[in-house]
Amino acid sequence: MMRETISLQSARLPALVFGPGVVQQVGEKAAQWGQRVLLISASASFDRLEQRFGLLEILTQGDRVLVGHRRISVEPSPQQVDEIVTEFYSQQVEVVVAIGGGSVLDAAKCIAGLLPSGDSVMEYLEGVGRGGQYQGPSIPLIAVPTTAGTGSEASMNGVLSDRQQGFKKSFRHPALIPQLALIDPDLLVTSPPALIAANGCDALSQLLESYLSTQATPFTDSLALEAIARIGGGLIPLWESAGEDAAARSAVAYGAMISGITLANAGLGVVHGLAGPIGGLFPVPHGVVCGTLLGVANRTNIEALRERDPDSVALQKYCMIGKKMALCEPSKGRSRRLDQLSSGLMSLVEKLQIPRLREYGITESDIPRILQHSDQKANPVVLTEREFGGIVQARI
Repeated sequence: MMRETISLQSARLPALVFGPGVVQQVGEKAAQWGQRVLLISASASFDRLEQRFGLLEILTQGDRVLVGHRRISVEPSPQQVDEIVTEFYSQQVEVVVAIGGGSVLDAAKCIAGLLPSGDSVMEYLEGVGRGGQYQGPSIPLIAVPTTAGTGSEASMNGVLSDRQQGFKKSFRHPALIPQLALIDPDLLVTSPPALIAANGCDALSQLLESYLSTQATPFTDSLALEAIARIGGGLIPLWESAGEDAAARSAVAYGAMISGITLANAGLGVVHGLAGPIGGLFPVPHGVVCGTLLGVANRTNIEALRERDPDSVALQKYCMIGKKMALCEPSKGRSRRLDQLSSGLMSLVEKLQIPRLREYGITESDIPRILQHSDQKANPVVLTEREFGGIVQARI
């Protein structure tokens, strides 16, 4: 019998409603907080969803008033958030509804958090802001993810980018956590295969990093492992079916939601330690960065652990990952299973056709600048500068 002292602290979660068709509830749920709705959505992808699901009609039935509808076409910037806050500060918005991918949800969290005061997000943006201490309150927010990637619907981070200044930073506070997340896997049906691949790899990376994190707990481990198995079994079928496989939609959407919970409670590792600076310096979608680094980063971790900490719990966890993803044979020895996992993750990235970094203008000469702004967060092993840079170099 295991006798272990457990200590953990859990971040607050939104109310979660998960399942096919739950997007039909968005209007009635919004009415719990008010009738004056500000909608934040994606651009072209929202139009495809609107044609298929009639989202605007659902949202505006009864006495609800759509105060405004603003679209986030790229990863949001502080300037874009401030413009929307200034526009709607005096328009008595009672509830914000965000329908879109991680960028849309991140922008909406910032907008909802700033509408009561009208403040600039630069008052609070970590590391680059003016050092203000955000106290809330936030306008009630309903998050409706339409991609399966960041798990932003379950976290308190609003990530913003400014490529002119070369940063990608978070506005972060528990008050920014949505009051409600409606996760409808059917909304993935309009996602193109390239987006499914990149976002799915982002979610998988978040699960792996939080499971392997030095801050992981039995709580996060149990959530992450089940979600790893579901994404491991669902991502390829979802990609191959271009979103039409209903069981795969459910598996990957569930995994992405859980990845948002585990990252909020256990932190992340080397992939996201590199992804932030790369995304801030270059026009690379976040999911592409995480996806392209996924295989080589974990291969580097495994080799470093084998060399410097062969008895590490992280290596045991890597073997469990391989089992859950069906990438290794349980009957083989540990060394063989680790080799199979490494090659399996590398093959996954290739099969999903995740682009290399050079396609976005990144060269080997950029590596020192990337490393200057990177960190290893809660990675299970401290990588050398050569190992850390080698991860980027391998995907140029």
